[in-house]
Amino acid sequence: MPEAVIVATARSPIGRAVKGSLRDMRPDDLVAQMVRAALAKVPELDPREIDDLMLGCGQPAGASGFNLARVVAVLTGMDHLPGTTVNRYCSSSLQTTRMALHAIKAGEGAVFISAGVETVSQYAKGNADGLPDTKNLIFAEAEARTAVFEAGGQTWTDPRCDGALPDIYIAMGQTAENVAQLTGVTRAEQDAFGVRSQNLAEKAIANGFWGRDIAPVTLADGTIVARDDGPRAGVTMEAVAALKPVFRPDGTVTAGNCCPLNDGAAAIVIMSDTRARELGISPLARIVSTGVTALSPEVMGLGPVEASRQALARARMTVNDIDLVEINEAFAAQVIPSARQLGVDEEKLNVNGGAIAVGHPFGMTGARLTSTLINSLAFHDRQLGLETMCVGGGQGMAMVLERLR
Repeated sequence: MPEAVIVATARSPIGRAVKGSLRDMRPDDLVAQMVRAALAKVPELDPREIDDLMLGCGQPAGASGFNLARVVAVLTGMDHLPGTTVNRYCSSSLQTTRMALHAIKAGEGAVFISAGVETVSQYAKGNADGLPDTKNLIFAEAEARTAVFEAGGQTWTDPRCDGALPDIYIAMGQTAENVAQLTGVTRAEQDAFGVRSQNLAEKAIANGFWGRDIAPVTLADGTIVARDDGPRAGVTMEAVAALKPVFRPDGTVTAGNCCPLNDGAAAIVIMSDTRARELGISPLARIVSTGVTALSPEVMGLGPVEASRQALARARMTVNDIDLVEINEAFAAQVIPSARQLGVDEEKLNVNGGAIAVGHPFGMTGARLTSTLINSLAFHDRQLGLETMCVGGGQGMAMVLERLR
C-alpha cells in the first residue's frame, strides 16, 4: 500500500480581518498564489499529473461561494484539474489533506493539492449591522459581544436576529467560557498563555522561523506582504491583564487570550511515496495517521483531546513519542485543558507561538498548521509531530506527521 507524503507547502501571511494587510484580497486570488508557490517548489512535477484540488473553507459563500476550488484550478491555468470545496469549519483544510491521504491509500490517485482559505474581510454583508444573510453565526465572533447565552446552553440568541438558534451555533467565545468554567482554567492562566504565544512568536520572527514558513503575497497594486499582521512585540502580563472580558461581563476570555478574525490561505502538495521516488522528489514528511471525533458543541474547545488520542492510537504511538505539538490556539481557555488532558509537555507545545499571535483564518488553519509543523520539525531538528484543533459545532481533528528531511 502506498504512503502519502507531503512534498511542498506554502502558506500566506495572515492578515487581520477588515483592517489588515490582506483585507482587499479575493479568496480565489489568494489561494491561487499559494498553489503556484507550492508547485514552484516541486518543478519535477508536471501539473497535468495532479488528480484533484481539494480546498477547505469555513464559510464557503459570497466571494468564497460556488465551488471555489474549481475557480482556483482555472485561475492557475489548470483547466484539466477538478476541484472540490470542503467545509469542516476550523479543520476544513486538514480534512482535505485527509481526503488526499485516503485517495492515495486506496490507489485512486497519486498527486493532490490540499489547500485552505478564509478571508473574513470578504464575508458578505447582509444588513446595516454587518451581519451575514444567514442564521449560521458560528463564525461571527465580532457579533458575539451582544449574544445572550441562556442557562443550560439550550439556545443562542442575538437581539438583531429573530428567534433562537440551535445550541450547535453557540458563539465560539461562549464555548470557551464554558470550557474554562468546566475545567477550572483561570483568567490568569489564560492571560499567561496569551503572553507566551506573543512572546514566542516575537522570538520566532527574530530567529527567522516565521520567514521560513511564510510565502509572500503580491497585492493588486504590486505591494508584497511577507509578515503576519498579528504578532506584537513586548507583550506583557500587565497589559493583557488590563483587558476586559469580551463574551460575558464576569468572563475570562479577552482579546489578549484568544485568536482574532483573520484572512489567509495555504496549499500543500501531497503524493504517493512511489510517485515521489519516480520523480526524484525528496518528501518533507509522511502522513502517519489522522483522527476526527465529536463532542458537545457547548464545550467544543476540548475537541483536540479525543481526536489526538484517536490519531495517536492509529499510529501506534503515545503523546510521549511526539517531539512537537501544534494545538490551534482558538482560545487559551481550550488549549490549556486540552494539552493537560493529553499530557503534552509545554516545552513541545506551539514552540513558535500560535494563533493567538499569528491568527486563525478558519479554512486555512489545517493547512497552515501542517506547514508550520513540518517547518518547525526541520528548524528544531525533530522527527514526529502532532497537529490538532477544536472545531466549531463540537468536533476535533488531528494528524500525526513524520519528518523525512
